[in-house]
Amino acid sequence: MTLTILAAGMGSRYGGLKQLDPMTQNGEFIIDFSIFDALRAGIDRVVFIIKKENEALFRKTVGDRVAEHIKVEYAYQELTMLPEGFPVPEGRVKPWGTGHALLCAKEVIGDDNFVVINADDFYGAETFRVMGDFLSSQSTDGTEYAMAGYILKNTLTENGSVSRGLCETEPDGRLHKIVERTKIYRNGEGQTVYLENDVEFPTDENGVASMNCWAFTPRIFEELEARFTEFLHYIEDPQKSEFYLPVAVNKSMEAGRCCVRVLLTPAQWYGVTYPEDKEKVTASIRAMVEGGKYPFRLWTKQ
Repeated sequence: MTLTILAAGMGSRYGGLKQLDPMTQNGEFIIDFSIFDALRAGIDRVVFIIKKENEALFRKTVGDRVAEHIKVEYAYQELTMLPEGFPVPEGRVKPWGTGHALLCAKEVIGDDNFVVINADDFYGAETFRVMGDFLSSQSTDGTEYAMAGYILKNTLTENGSVSRGLCETEPDGRLHKIVERTKIYRNGEGQTVYLENDVEFPTDENGVASMNCWAFTPRIFEELEARFTEFLHYIEDPQKSEFYLPVAVNKSMEAGRCCVRVLLTPAQWYGVTYPEDKEKVTASIRAMVEGGKYPFRLWTKQ
């Protein structure tokens, strides 16, 4: 099984390449903990999806270090990686989004079942365990996938708004629909809301949220290719519109092309959406190390 890490984002709100910001005194990143947890869950390969211009930095700071413990490969998200007949819109510099990023890794991932995560989110060991267990029971040509479902209040930051996929589930635990909300936060009254057209709408903080942690078989690429072509045909803003992975999965479910099982987790999410988030993340990781959940040094040579 493969761990696929989405690490080509610009990190505009954070003000830098946050995926490579050390979170421990030993210089370990959030990515390190995700890879460590994935290894413990039976995953034996990691694919980094990055920008080509960041390859040397990734190899030096992460790839070469973990390559002693897990097979490492790279895929590159490039603006020019488009279906035949679709040119890059003049002036476009923004990446095409998470769905496109995963498509860029199709050839590298090959015929392996795989987990997809964000580079800058700390998911926790239990999440990787249940995702690994799910994938190990799936054939590589299956169309049943899984998504880690977090309690929304466990994924918020005190330092600004976040983007989350708000989920509706069926009684049997399958995903019914994801609605992408780009500005979710607690307002001055302590109420969890999302902002749309400058209006605050309340939302259930105990509802299920997607943190872009998925378990897929290779069959997902057929759907992504079809949905991305459709997206390009009807693109709303040639400069800014993005092809989001959850939206593509939504449309595939609506068409009856796949189903998604929601694997609920009570885990607390940690991430560095904003620079001010780092202090809390480092303190939380330090507490987990001191509590014995992780070794003091993740990658001590055997």
